[in-house]
Amino acid sequence: MRLSLFCLLLISSYALKAQNIILGAERTNEYLPDLKGKKVALVVNHTSMIGKIHLVDSLLKLGIKIQTIFAPEHGFRGNVSAGNTVSNGKDDKTGIKIISLYGNHKKPYPDDLKGIDQVVFDIQDVGVRFYTYISTMHYVMEACAEQKIPFMVLDRPNPNGHYVDGPVLDTNFRSFVGMHPIPIVHGCTVGELATMINGQGWLSKGQQCNLKVITCKNYNHHTPYILPIRPSPNLQSQSAIYLYPSICLFEGTTISLGQGTDKPYQCFGSPAFDWGNLNFTPVSIKGVAEKPKSLGIPCVGFDLTWYGNNRAWDEAEINLNWLIMSYRLSKNQTQFFSDFFDKLAGNNILRQQIKNGKSAIEIKASWQADLDKYLIMRRPYLLYEL
Repeated sequence: MRLSLFCLLLISSYALKAQNIILGAERTNEYLPDLKGKKVALVVNHTSMIGKIHLVDSLLKLGIKIQTIFAPEHGFRGNVSAGNTVSNGKDDKTGIKIISLYGNHKKPYPDDLKGIDQVVFDIQDVGVRFYTYISTMHYVMEACAEQKIPFMVLDRPNPNGHYVDGPVLDTNFRSFVGMHPIPIVHGCTVGELATMINGQGWLSKGQQCNLKVITCKNYNHHTPYILPIRPSPNLQSQSAIYLYPSICLFEGTTISLGQGTDKPYQCFGSPAFDWGNLNFTPVSIKGVAEKPKSLGIPCVGFDLTWYGNNRAWDEAEINLNWLIMSYRLSKNQTQFFSDFFDKLAGNNILRQQIKNGKSAIEIKASWQADLDKYLIMRRPYLLYEL
């Protein structure tokens, strides 16, 4: 018999307390000596919390001089819709300069880092290749390598860190939603991934930055981690975070993922579907989904919330069946995929496999050889037990 969501969350809460996970940001004694007396830049957003205190406020109270805040997609406060412009400015609370690293300015300019002695990255990730916080980390690492500035990661658990799945990115399809030859679900914390980026020579010209990772304590790759703060506007629940690796591929199709409803990334649907277990009409929601797909148009689709809450963690795989079914149900298959789909998939093969009628089993079998090579390559960079 399946447990209710409330029971699962309660059990997870007790488990986390028993395991006593200590985040990298909480281990202040491990990194304060590197920051004292230096001018520091932080790559942070709304998830950069130590309990109920933001890392910025914590460091200021400890006498650390914060020169600059670099903000990723969705902004410093995490309230900008996906794809929307993130502006430079000043933090209202502290007056610290904020520089956006989204849009046309993805990599810090040399002037942005002028006078900086140390850069610190502390952002909650969800363990998926096309989640752009890791792309921001890459560009900041690259800038630090060029300017000879030490780069530090305050590590956090990966809520999808217990498995690896998906096609490994073909670097011919490299973009901001896929910069590294890793699978869609890469099975690394940001600290492990930073170590891998450095070790594999993936920064420009094969250079390496001066990297230090402050690891989490009492964590391993099979430790469930319930995120205390939504990592971005539309990932509003643990169910959405578990479903995200499978259904974000719909972003490269005509199908809505429920943005502009109360179930973003927990459902999918279309005005062209004739049947399903959910009806929804996307609306504009400021700071969350201002221009959602199928805005104002009634959609029929499927609610995946139960699956996300009760099965996704245990099954630990990308589910392609929803995508394949949607393509087959589509009344206009020639328009179903956009070019963005290939960027998300990391190749142009997955699109063709679906068009050719391949099953999920057949498609996933075609990934296995590259996944086996990736798992071997990943081993030296793991900082936590599997």
